[in-house]
Amino acid sequence: MANKKFKCNVCGYVHEGATAPESCPTCKAPASAFVEIKAEKKGLSTNSNAYTIIYAAVLVVIVAFLLAFVSSSLKERQDTNVKLDTMKQILASVNVQATDVEAEFNKNVKDMLLQADGTLKENDAAFATSYGAEFKNERYHVFVVNTDKGTKYVFPLSGNGLWGGIWGYVSVNDDKNTVYGTYFSHESETPGLGAEITTAAFQQPFVGKKVCDANGVALTVVKNGNAQGDSQVDGISGGTLTSNGVADMLSSCLNNYKSFLNK
Repeated sequence: MANKKFKCNVCGYVHEGATAPESCPTCKAPASAFVEIKAEKKGLSTNSNAYTIIYAAVLVVIVAFLLAFVSSSLKERQDTNVKLDTMKQILASVNVQATDVEAEFNKNVKDMLLQADGTLKENDAAFATSYGAEFKNERYHVFVVNTDKGTKYVFPLSGNGLWGGIWGYVSVNDDKNTVYGTYFSHESETPGLGAEITTAAFQQPFVGKKVCDANGVALTVVKNGNAQGDSQVDGISGGTLTSNGVADMLSSCLNNYKSFLNK
């Protein structure tokens, strides 16, 4: 058995053995005057700063791992949901509501890419869900949609509002100039003001407007109450900056399709 250490409380003498001595050899104090000296435990004190830092670091690593695992596990489902939502928005621009969005889209919509000569070629790459990125790569999508009212062409839009990104889709009839329907959405525009671009009250007046005139792309949004002619739509009262963002988006994006619109 390993020896223990006992200390005399009277004179401080330290004795090693299985038990305390009957009396202190130095001061003759009885055994009751001795107390066992406990060995100190090695390691960090739970009250130390180092322990707190290490504990927090380990916890952060564990949580980060769990979040990464959950994100990875759900990525496929998230990507599918984004794809379906994009398809739903494109269909909404031609006034089509479907229970099975993917089936309806695959049946009646062709994802085409604009060629330099103004013709269209079927997109053989993955279905895109961010058309701002596609524009930067000079990939201009045109969605050809078969509806019960004839063939419609849908053009994706991407721009900036007051507080963040805005996007949408404009569909035209087979004359390639008369607006058939629209869809607009946003990241973070002000509720009751700029966010009104998502409402029918803002989108419906686009129907029947002309995309181009003799000078090129003319479809635009103007200050509320000032819309005139065949290509202007009233902006949102109190949402001038968001309305201007939609106007800029229409101009910059639709101008990419001039070769197709004029063909």
